Amino acid sequence: MRFCVNRAASTRHLILLIALLVAAITVSGCGSQQNGQMSQELPPPIPAAKPVLLYNGTGASSSDVSAIKAVLSTQGIGYATADSSELNGMSEAQLGGYKLIIVPGGNSITIGQSLTTQTTSAIRGAVIKYGTHYLGICAGAFFGGYSTYNGVNLTGGVSFNFYADEFKGIHIEPVEITRPNDSPLDVYWEDGPQLSGWGAVVAKFPDGTPAIVEGQSGKGFVIFTGVHLEAPESWRGSMNFRTPVAVDLAYAGTVFKAALNGTSLPHF
Repeated sequence: MRFCVNRAASTRHLILLIALLVAAITVSGCGSQQNGQMSQELPPPIPAAKPVLLYNGTGASSSDVSAIKAVLSTQGIGYATADSSELNGMSEAQLGGYKLIIVPGGNSITIGQSLTTQTTSAIRGAVIKYGTHYLGICAGAFFGGYSTYNGVNLTGGVSFNFYADEFKGIHIEPVEITRPNDSPLDVYWEDGPQLSGWGAVVAKFPDGTPAIVEGQSGKGFVIFTGVHLEAPESWRGSMNFRTPVAVDLAYAGTVFKAALNGTSLPHF
């Protein structure tokens, strides 16, 4: 009788263990699949009325914002603007609804400090996850790379330093940039970075360091420029430029359209 009791108990235990194992596999399998799906799914992007979002908040140069607007208008590219408060109020999905985010020249430290870490994370997420493109001009390039001043870090930890003439006490000048398949251009430079260490080199400074670079950051396409191709005639003052301003502005249009469409430019 004892043997029969033990055998029955063993059978019941075995049946119970099998049932629990099947249940655990079923539950964990569904849970993993659901969790996996949830971890991969993004909220859908919120469509923007205009393809471009131009930052015009704290730290951005108002004159550069105006110069960028002029090039966008000449190219027939629609844009919206956002100041620091407005950008801080935007979600990753909202930013992901734009084709291109442009951050202009100005003061990259002030730009970063005027925005929350959640905002820079949302910009990074819009580029990397949603495929929004990014154009960083001068300060916008510093800000788009890695920076302890709340940079966006679209470069996987690569930060940028100033072009060498900054360390010679020069802050504004015409510089000649060279391109692989076209003639050199004299362009406006003001305290801008050289862009060593990331991306494909589209144009070079006279010392051979990168003046314009491009590359992928996750799903997004990124262009950084350490010079102001968009600079109008009024910025030139008494400085001597060998390249007519119309030629520089035409190339600015080419770069802006490449950034918008994610089109690779000729590079070295």
